[in-house]
Amino acid sequence: MATVILVRHGRTTANVSGILAGRAPGISLDDTGKAQAERTASRLAAVPLAGIVSSPLERCQQTAQFIVQAQKNALELQFSADLTECDYGSWQGSKLSDLSVQALWSKVQANPSAVTFPDGESMAGMQARAVAEIRRLDAAFEAELGSSAVWVAVSHGDIIKSVVADALGMHLDLFQRVNVGPASASIIHYGSGSPSVHSVNTEEGDLSWLAPGIKTVDAPVGGGAGN
Repeated sequence: MATVILVRHGRTTANVSGILAGRAPGISLDDTGKAQAERTASRLAAVPLAGIVSSPLERCQQTAQFIVQAQKNALELQFSADLTECDYGSWQGSKLSDLSVQALWSKVQANPSAVTFPDGESMAGMQARAVAEIRRLDAAFEAELGSSAVWVAVSHGDIIKSVVADALGMHLDLFQRVNVGPASASIIHYGSGSPSVHSVNTEEGDLSWLAPGIKTVDAPVGGGAGN
């Protein structure tokens, strides 16, 4: 299978204000977020990407455009509604400080698999549609361009955390242990069997080693010699 680089959008004004933006329109990158997105695009410039698929929300589109512009070859940005933010229902637009005192908050932290947001989406449903879409897109890129294809999905914190948790074989109730910072990159190779997680939440570092793609091999006993 191909290799996916999961990129979270850069910092937004809502992040700074402590607002749960959700799917609200008009949430854009602030200056720091733009710099973060540009940094990530620069890291990816040495990797000839097979494609870029983004959540349709503005902050992800903006982040993805930086990546597109840094590529040597012309790429058409694609969008997927299944990579969009969780539907937080009536929680959307609220201050996190206000939400943190509600009874549901503790369940979001400790037992997210049992959470459905008021008038919104369940966290289990969020994970199911995001994982299914990442796997579908990964298989499509592999079918079209071969197993060495490397592509980028630009999405949101909870979406990426849930996909990483699935790849690690973690129950959704443990996904809050995964950190995904603004404009960070996490790398998963699905292979022919179990997924292989190569990095999570990286914000710096050379990614040119990804240029030839990742080969599917069994996990070496003892850890192996590395790249």
